[in-house]
Amino acid sequence: MNAERIVRIVAGSFILLSLSLGVEGSPVFVSRHFLLLTAFVGLNLFQSGFTQICPLNNILAKFGIKNSSC
Repeated sequence: MNAERIVRIVAGSFILLSLSLGVEGSPVFVSRHFLLLTAFVGLNLFQSGFTQICPLNNILAKFGIKNSSC
């Protein structure tokens, strides 16, 4: 599995998890502050589309996973 697929899986998982923890109608609701995590992940994906700088991609490269653009 390459880094691009891992980045997409992690980003999608973070968004789904933070939405389930931050939306009041969810059975596992904790706090609306979890929606800030959703915004952070979305903003990071947005900026990486323009700058091709992805923190998770850099971390994965240190673990030896094949480098790719986010």
